[in-house]
Amino acid sequence: MEITPTRSALLESRDERLVMREGYRFLDEKRLLLASEIIHQFNRHQELHARYQSRHGQAVAALGDAVSLHGLHGLQVTPVAPDQTARISRQERMFFGVLLVDEPVFEPGDPAVISEAIYPSFEKKQCSAAFSALLTASVALAAISGNLHRLMEEYQRTERRARALEDVILPELDEAIHEMEIRLEELEQEEAVRVRLGRTT
Repeated sequence: MEITPTRSALLESRDERLVMREGYRFLDEKRLLLASEIIHQFNRHQELHARYQSRHGQAVAALGDAVSLHGLHGLQVTPVAPDQTARISRQERMFFGVLLVDEPVFEPGDPAVISEAIYPSFEKKQCSAAFSALLTASVALAAISGNLHRLMEEYQRTERRARALEDVILPELDEAIHEMEIRLEELEQEEAVRVRLGRTT
């Protein structure tokens, strides 16, 4: 940093260093809180992924039972619940500027349409219920996955800024202040010498 060594410049540089250090402390604390939230969200993701895997297995088994009874074509012509009756309710919150979606609740369409099939059966209803449960698990898992991606992006940005302050900007500022202090001290000594010489002549 090329700074003219004056007393006012030294004071400004010290104030700037103080602000930079405060900024670094904030980023460091933010980095720790983001990491803590990432761990929390990741643990919840593991739980939801296990639930998804379980429901996926149940859906596959239910599909196998329904296909065994009706055949693939028999399931393909079964009416489905209209999309208009399905909805997702969710709550959002901000965490250090990161949008987090609390686990949404998926409400599937009306399963009553299964009873309107030409050949209704217990297996069809079980298959429909199993895939509705799988879709519910998928929605919750997707929300947590999105949270993790956004948190990781913010953590990486915060990490880069904190590293830049810690490893580049603050050391350069400290060095500039140190050099300015040395130069001002030399100038004061030179001035003192000139004053003494002036008095002796």
